[in-house]
Amino acid sequence: MTDQRGGVVDESCVLTEGPWTHRFVGANGTRFHVVEAGTGPMVLFLHGFPEHWWAWHRMLPAVADAGFRAVAVDLRGYGASDKPPRGYDGYTLAADIAGLIRALGERSATIVGSGVGGMVGWTVASFHPPLVRRLVVLGAPHPLRLRAGIFADPRGQFAASTPALKFQLPRYEHVLTRDGAAAVAEILRRWGGPHWVAGPDFDAYAARCREAMCIPQAAFCALEGYRWAFRSLLRLHGYRFVRLMQKPLATPTLQLHGALDAASLPRTALGSGRYVVAPYEWRLLDGVGHFPHLEAPELVLGEILRWAKS
Repeated sequence: MTDQRGGVVDESCVLTEGPWTHRFVGANGTRFHVVEAGTGPMVLFLHGFPEHWWAWHRMLPAVADAGFRAVAVDLRGYGASDKPPRGYDGYTLAADIAGLIRALGERSATIVGSGVGGMVGWTVASFHPPLVRRLVVLGAPHPLRLRAGIFADPRGQFAASTPALKFQLPRYEHVLTRDGAAAVAEILRRWGGPHWVAGPDFDAYAARCREAMCIPQAAFCALEGYRWAFRSLLRLHGYRFVRLMQKPLATPTLQLHGALDAASLPRTALGSGRYVVAPYEWRLLDGVGHFPHLEAPELVLGEILRWAKS
């Protein structure tokens, strides 16, 4: 598959050098690409769509300097991690992260997840509570809040979810990767806050995301997670997933949400605290869209460190 310059893309395009170490770790029957810096209690970063580990490249050295072992992972199907044809259901994605925490030699971690990674974070904390010391979610309603919003808010969350509905179309991955994955930049532009989209860093970041999405099979795998989320609404294992997710979280949870998030509406995310019985905080970020870690990095960094240390 080719990138926007017409060159053939392979996984080496995401192995960017910096103040961190690249490793490959086996967990849950899959090989994951992880990027880590620092020593101390582990903070594990989970990226969203249409991103990869590079979403956290500013956070890693800063969190490491604050006395933590900062680790970012390419989720199953993304970046330089394995891209098996299956395993994009909520159960398996949660088991991936649970296995990864153990494979990295840790008994627990603070999980920081954005977008899809935030959804996975909610699920890991629900299904594997001893492994999640604290949880920080950005731009990610609790999965049951998102499900309710899609059904109950046709002019709001259902309309906002229209791009994900298109992902259900067979072979839509070919649309996503056409013209060097130009659609990836368009998604970032649609979901991001206007200040960030018009800023000096957007084009370079979009170029990295476009290139990573052109890695063979990455686009198919990225869409499979969305496809499972919609298919499961009508299937038995989807009902079982809902029932399991109704169990209240015993993990202290911090929820940061952009006031201008056009992918997961603030009114959809707002009720997520009802699923948490541990300490819980909600913070709405003015002028910020779906990518708070990129749009307001200093603020988000401060909140992550405060929550991880408290």
